[in-house]
Amino acid sequence: MALTEEQFIRYVRQILLEEVGAEGQQRLLGARVLVVGVGGLGVPLASYLAAAGVGTLGIADGDKIMLSNLHRQIAYTATDVGKHKTARLARRIKENSPEVILTEHPRLCADNIGEIVARYDLVADGCDNFPTRYLVNAACAQARKPLVSAALSRFTGELAAFIPGGACYQCIWPQIPDRYTAQGCVEGGILGPMAGLLGCWQALEVLKQILNLPERLDSEMVIFDGLGYGSRRIRLRRNDSCPACGGQHGANTLLRSIA
Repeated sequence: MALTEEQFIRYVRQILLEEVGAEGQQRLLGARVLVVGVGGLGVPLASYLAAAGVGTLGIADGDKIMLSNLHRQIAYTATDVGKHKTARLARRIKENSPEVILTEHPRLCADNIGEIVARYDLVADGCDNFPTRYLVNAACAQARKPLVSAALSRFTGELAAFIPGGACYQCIWPQIPDRYTAQGCVEGGILGPMAGLLGCWQALEVLKQILNLPERLDSEMVIFDGLGYGSRRIRLRRNDSCPACGGQHGANTLLRSIA
């Protein structure tokens, strides 16, 4: 189906890119992406995906907005404190991108994640806790859906794309680490722009995956140092003994154990 005049005008700056064009824009409009976690990473991630024209967007988060979120989760305001994140972000996204088909998922657990993940082409995980990361990874491995994952720790950001047939998240981190050792935002602190920067990188990678652009992170990870402005890119190897993706029934068993 051809782009409407309004769609062409809205997306013309990216349609001008020869790597995108009208065909690529139509691919974005037909894409279905699930964003897990709508905090420091998920706010810019979901906002930019919707603004770029991703046609169907799911946002999953069970948290309510806290005052301590506002220095980095800039879609929310002081008057939003105490309200559900998915509801407030959905409202903001719709104000800018009224055409997007947006579904809120305020509850994500082992009982429903398989059915939810099955609705989407790709999952982007920006949650702030390890149990959810492992749960999302297991569901993506079982459904053979690509997973673009990002995480923050103090001044360091990690971004990876786990592609069916390649390494999964649990291949790289076989065991759930202690949260105080890993030091996420809650335990170790974070400067607001670090979350915005990595969330934008994550949105860029999701768009590159949808558009099949070169240099995307297929089974690779980028580690970014926010203090030294350095980064390194590493290849990820699959673990044939991984409980999530290594065996034929691995992901099913892992989801049952999490439940």
